Amino acid sequence: MAKGPAEGAGPVGNERLTAITAVVLLVLLALEGVTILAIRPLLSWHVFVGMLLIPLVTLKLASTGYRFWRYYSGSPEYVLRGPPHVLLRLLAPLVVVSTLAVFATGVGLLALGPGHEALLGLHKASFVVWLCATGAHVLAHLWRLPGLAFASGRGATRRLAVVTAAVLAGGALALSTLSLVSPWTHWVDRDDAAAAHLNVLM
Repeated sequence: MAKGPAEGAGPVGNERLTAITAVVLLVLLALEGVTILAIRPLLSWHVFVGMLLIPLVTLKLASTGYRFWRYYSGSPEYVLRGPPHVLLRLLAPLVVVSTLAVFATGVGLLALGPGHEALLGLHKASFVVWLCATGAHVLAHLWRLPGLAFASGRGATRRLAVVTAAVLAGGALALSTLSLVSPWTHWVDRDDAAAAHLNVLM
């Protein structure tokens, strides 16, 4: 018997795409976390991985946003699948807003260069909020990730191709903006106080 749409498309396919994107994001976010622990010597890597993340974060927001839209627009298969737990639905706006804030302020800092302390402060503050909100979000979904992300069958190759394309787009974006790191590396190399101020954990 041929596989039905629910096995590889619709809400199931959406969940699997979201899950495989999340797995790749978790690996890259772990690398980004390492750079935060030693921001001065790893500043270039911090920026590179941050830019690499942007297309993947966009894909994750798009896949979850699509599910949100289909559910609340009354699509029968998505309504039948049901919504996330009410606490996760309440947490979702904070995850989205803090994610957008972290990346928007990070890109802004990269584009504008050193000397914008208010923007740097917003980047740090939004990171703290994002870490708490996203940490709770990840813990709530972690147990389901392996089964969803590594599921084979209908649509698996297409989903992998989409995530791979996002990684490649992120790599191209990261390489194209790497030259913008130079003002920051010069800034922290010249001034120990600047390096301490840059450190998110300070």
